[in-house]
Amino acid sequence: MIRRFLDTGSVGAPQFIAAVLLLVYLLQCAWLVRVQTLQASVPDSDQALRIYQGLEQWKSGGIAGTPESLRSEAATGVPSAGRSGHLRVRDGYDQDRSPLYYLVAAAPLLVCPGSWLPESLQPLLAASPYLFFGVMLGASLWYVARRLYGNAGGYVALALYCFSPAMIVNVAGAQNLGEIGAVWGAFGTVFTAIAVAHTLYAPREVVLWNWRRILLLGLALALTAGNQFSLAVLALVILPLMFWVAPVRPRAVFAIWTTAIAVAVALLFAAYFFEPALFWQGMLHARWMNFEPAAFGMFVSYRSALQTIEVNSPPLMLALPVALIAYLGWKRTRYFGNTAPLLIAALLLILALGAPNFPGQGFHLTMLVFLFVFVAGVFADLLETQQSLLVTAGLCGLLSASAIWNLLQLARLM
Repeated sequence: MIRRFLDTGSVGAPQFIAAVLLLVYLLQCAWLVRVQTLQASVPDSDQALRIYQGLEQWKSGGIAGTPESLRSEAATGVPSAGRSGHLRVRDGYDQDRSPLYYLVAAAPLLVCPGSWLPESLQPLLAASPYLFFGVMLGASLWYVARRLYGNAGGYVALALYCFSPAMIVNVAGAQNLGEIGAVWGAFGTVFTAIAVAHTLYAPREVVLWNWRRILLLGLALALTAGNQFSLAVLALVILPLMFWVAPVRPRAVFAIWTTAIAVAVALLFAAYFFEPALFWQGMLHARWMNFEPAAFGMFVSYRSALQTIEVNSPPLMLALPVALIAYLGWKRTRYFGNTAPLLIAALLLILALGAPNFPGQGFHLTMLVFLFVFVAGVFADLLETQQSLLVTAGLCGLLSASAIWNLLQLARLM
């Protein structure tokens, strides 16, 4: 992704602006980590729990998220997150996450033990996997939006992302569920699938020529499902999406899809340290779907979805209605590049409404990223109309106000 981020002819103003925005994003996340450290975050945070179990597995202990590791707090000394409903266990197995979720959280402390660093830097070390995921998701978002809609679309999508409270808190918060890895994987799954399907118009060997993209798609799928089993539904969603992009070669599409699924399964198996019995039981106990039909008849579910957008990305409250009106009323905006992210966002919204608690939070967070892409695409089209000056002024005002408000909120935490 870094190579693609830089390799668009030459490194120029677009790459520099994107890098500056991502640096500002990273500094906001680091600031929030520092604030939480000064406020003495409690030791029984979700972050502490996943790090503890991950370290146990890395050090040849029990496989995380299985009966070997999910013991009582008296045995571990780490209070269970199950009290707050964040850890759903059945027969001793984590129903929502694979060991990959815990291994990633603990990896920095395995490579560089906290005792090697000053105490002030240890929280940053613990948050480093999520800081990496957050920056890479932002870079991926910019790259995809720029390829689809040009520089303007890339800037709009990245600005919405970099000053989204949800994208900062989920990366830096010690009390969050660490969903940013699943979100990056979900985003990569959809757009890597689209990219590999586009290559099928060239009459070449399907699997051998595309092996890098297939591995990347498999890695994205493993990262998605490994961090939140229920997001694995995207593995089924991308198949019709790939058929839509490349209807001329259905057999090639299916071959690539099945190969990528096999890669993802192999990576998840590796996360169980190649223990076939635990892997099989982990898959059997996983909640692949979390649907409560009664939630669709409850007004509180829709209010919660609206509040999620309002709190997690305030500018979307204005930009999204405008983008939807333009999309529905202007034929020019209804092309694949705008329609695909809107459909994925709509699907994730339905899944979030059907899962009002966890894992609905992961669906909401992933939905936001696809909405950023959709809004960026529609506004990039509006910027090419005769009202471009008005659209530019409105966008600049909205995004600037969002950035200032977000920075002020972070400053007030001290």
